[in-house]
Amino acid sequence: MTKPFVLKEYIFSFTFWLVFAIVLWCNIQVSAGALSALVQAVLIIISSFILTHFLTSTLLPKALRLKKMKKFLIQVSVIILILSLIYSCIYTYVDIAFEGSLPNHFSGHLPFLWRGFYMGLPASFLINGSACGIKFYQELGKIERDHILLQQAHLENQLKLLQDQINPHLVFNILNHIHILMKRDTELADYLLMKFSDILRYQLYHCNENLVSLDKETEYLQNLIEVEKLRWGNELNVKATLEIGNRKALIAPLLLIPFIENAFKYVCRLPGQTGYVKIFCKEESNTLFFYVENPYSEMAVDKKKDGGIGLQNVKKRLKLQYPGAHDLKIESDHLIYKVTLTLKLSEENEQ
Repeated sequence: MTKPFVLKEYIFSFTFWLVFAIVLWCNIQVSAGALSALVQAVLIIISSFILTHFLTSTLLPKALRLKKMKKFLIQVSVIILILSLIYSCIYTYVDIAFEGSLPNHFSGHLPFLWRGFYMGLPASFLINGSACGIKFYQELGKIERDHILLQQAHLENQLKLLQDQINPHLVFNILNHIHILMKRDTELADYLLMKFSDILRYQLYHCNENLVSLDKETEYLQNLIEVEKLRWGNELNVKATLEIGNRKALIAPLLLIPFIENAFKYVCRLPGQTGYVKIFCKEESNTLFFYVENPYSEMAVDKKKDGGIGLQNVKKRLKLQYPGAHDLKIESDHLIYKVTLTLKLSEENEQ
């Protein structure tokens, strides 16, 4: 990324000085001979390039870094005056070499030098002003690119931190389920342990990526739902529908897990009644429709007021990874908790 930018900068600089040299030669040639105009143009270009290069490559970056722009303005003024004096000498004494029209005494040269200085001052100001403006624009672009890279690194660190907060919590819950079942049903515990190995394998080998395929993510969700169904048995009626049309669709890993975890964690199971959890996930036209519903008790209202760390994390992840590409609605009416998420997905060829 850096090399193409540097190459473009060199090409632009070369084009700028070449065009300036051609325009300058054409302008001088009107009042001087072709050879005299060529020599003057070459000398002016060389002196201008040296001083403006020193000004833009050394003094300007230093002034921006140290935030001493007032000092830089003084330095610009001094260089403009020096360059104007150089122009004056070139205009005056190149004519001597080719035409010999100036007086022999130096005092007689002063009117011509002053006239050359007066003519060269606007040109010097224009050249240095343009060069400084271009360089300032380039330096500002570098600062913005560095800022974007820092923001991207910060974003990646935030996402990694949020994801790491999800994984240990999920692993702890599953291990706790298996520990309880081992005392009651070893065969079921063995089956859940196999499911847990699939879940752990997915977390270890796929969740370090920024995006994963939607079919792998839904397979992971199915394993998790299966674990919860076996854990609660007849106490819960679990209805899960997962439909995927586009297998090339990509999604951030473990993004939907907190919603499912909360549904099973806070679902209401009154004595003599069977609680329920509804989960619906469908991909259509590269858009994901996700819905979770479960009843909850009034005792759980205060506990869920802040949403818990899992829900806070998923909101942050949606904001960071899907800005302007998601719609999340969380409702809790009549002791029924509903989560509706619409998510615009990406595909492999869009990465």
